[in-house]
Amino acid sequence: MDSRFAGMTKEVFIKGGSAVRDRYGTNMKLNGISDNPGSSKARIRVGRGIGSGKGKQAGRGGKGQTARSGVRIKGFEGGQMPLHRRLPKRGFLPPSPRDLNEVNLGRIQTAVDAGKLDATKPVTVEALVEAGVCARARDGVKILGKGEITAKLNFEVFGASKGAVAAIEKAGGAVKVLASEAAQA
Repeated sequence: MDSRFAGMTKEVFIKGGSAVRDRYGTNMKLNGISDNPGSSKARIRVGRGIGSGKGKQAGRGGKGQTARSGVRIKGFEGGQMPLHRRLPKRGFLPPSPRDLNEVNLGRIQTAVDAGKLDATKPVTVEALVEAGVCARARDGVKILGKGEITAKLNFEVFGASKGAVAAIEKAGGAVKVLASEAAQA
C-alpha cells in the first residue's frame, strides 16, 4: 500500500485512491456499515423451550395433518365449499393449439422502410423471420391491423384480421390466407 494511505486501514476505497465518505463527511468503514434500525426483524426460533413462548408444539396447534411437515390441504376452506368448486367450469383448451406469430401492420411497414423486407416478393413467415420481424417461424403468422401500411405488399400468411385485410387492400396489396385453404382441403 502507498505511504499516503498509512494508518487508513479497513477503509473502503474507490479507483482514484481517495477514501469514501458518507453524507456527513466522515470516513466510511466496513465495520461501521449497518442497516436502518427496525428494518429487519429477527426470525422467531420455534421449538426452543417453554420460556420462549413458542416451545412444545411451536405454534402448530395439536396433532394431525397440519402439525406435520410437508403437508397442507390445498384449497381447503374449513369445510366451506372451496372457491375452485364454487365457480362454474367454463371454456376448454384445444388439444393441439396453433402457436402463431402475431405481427402488426406498423411493424411490417417499419421493416419495409428500413429495407429489411423486400416489397416485390410475397410476405411469408420465412421472409418475416429473415427480416427480423419474427424470432422464429412457429406454426405460421397472423397479421393484425394496428398501425398503418403504405407499401403495396402481397401476403401469404396463415391468418389475418378483417381490419388488417382491409388496410392491406386499401394500400393496393393482397392477402392469401392459408388457414382457409387448409380448412377446405
